[in-house]
Amino acid sequence: HYAKDHHTESCGLSIQASDAVGDQILIDGNSGAAMGALYAGATVVGWYPITPSTSVVEAFERFAGRYRLDPDTGKRRYAAIQAEDELAAIGIAIGAGWNGARSFTATSGPGISLMSEFLGLAYFTEIPVVLINVQRSGPSTGMPTRTQQSDLLACAYASHGDTRNVLLFPSDPRECFDMTADAFDLADRLQTPVIVMSDLDLGMNDHLCAPFSWDDQRRYDRGKVLSGEELDQLERKWGRYLDIDKDGICYRTLPGAHPDKGAYTTRGTSHNEYAAYTEGSAAYERGMNRLLNKWETARRLVPLPEVVIRDKQKKLGAFFFGSTTASAIEALDRLEESGIAVNSMRIKAFPFQAEVFDFISEHELVFAIEQNRDCQMQILLAGECLVAPGKMMPVTNFNGLPITARIITNQVHTTLLSREKSFISPAPIAQEETS
Repeated sequence: HYAKDHHTESCGLSIQASDAVGDQILIDGNSGAAMGALYAGATVVGWYPITPSTSVVEAFERFAGRYRLDPDTGKRRYAAIQAEDELAAIGIAIGAGWNGARSFTATSGPGISLMSEFLGLAYFTEIPVVLINVQRSGPSTGMPTRTQQSDLLACAYASHGDTRNVLLFPSDPRECFDMTADAFDLADRLQTPVIVMSDLDLGMNDHLCAPFSWDDQRRYDRGKVLSGEELDQLERKWGRYLDIDKDGICYRTLPGAHPDKGAYTTRGTSHNEYAAYTEGSAAYERGMNRLLNKWETARRLVPLPEVVIRDKQKKLGAFFFGSTTASAIEALDRLEESGIAVNSMRIKAFPFQAEVFDFISEHELVFAIEQNRDCQMQILLAGECLVAPGKMMPVTNFNGLPITARIITNQVHTTLLSREKSFISPAPIAQEETS
């Protein structure tokens, strides 16, 4: 009571309630992804601890421990299995997916390297699995507590041979929730790995975002899974890798669906349409071309890019993705205020759609805003969309700290000043504080 008795004068300060953020919530991306997995019906996670993805599984266990219990017995209706290493972790998830469960794993860059062998297996044998990659600074051990977007190429083409994996790029915790939930539907529909590309900044830090939308009536899209009754109704011999619908996606069965029909051997070796081992060149080529056809189907299923046109003449453009979104939008707003109108495209997924190619081809100069040294998204675009690399100019930050609007505007100004053709008379370059 000393303060009450001896310090009775007013300090002139007051506290008032404020509604500056409306109905937004404060949450980290890893919790959003974990809740998205729960919402999608995930029941199995195989994992191995690694910064900064560990809290994804910890949050999933916490949420599932409250909401995924048998109402009568109180027993858990999920399994979280900590494996001896990353390869075993994704192996658990793939095995559960093969058996019909919705399953996932979470890791970061070094784990991606170790999981690549099984990612190739899931791609080639066509088993659905979701991987949440919370990227950190690499290569090797790198900086485990710093952020980057440097796993794009490693994830897009993970494993040896001709492989392509679906990638999703959330920009805030709300999209970590939404895209993780959608990843399970995509994995089931396409029968392939789907990787959610988060990062340390987005995953471990709290961000303001719109509230999550939860619908208890949500129906899961399990894709082409034949029941026992449907197997009985087939008029032709079933083959695990027969492309009946000509979209590259075959019909699969789950263990125990029928006592006599629908069984097959899953193998990482080359196989024909009936899952039988073969090294026949024609059968192998048919299978690989069908997987390429399935990739074209994936192109129609993943989210479209978000395009904003500020200049109808389309001289300058910029693309960005993931956690760089907020800083990129702020930077483009500042540039517009200074007289430099830059159209923007937020890439949400790989494979790229025609809209992505069109945006780049329609602009004279496009800035690639990325958090890695080598401009990996630019490399991916150049290879996949056959875009001339010289049309894209890097705007990069790879020191492990989140990119800022000032970093972006400074690099844009520097690039424009160095070009022979003057797009605009840029404003003076501001200095970025460093620590």
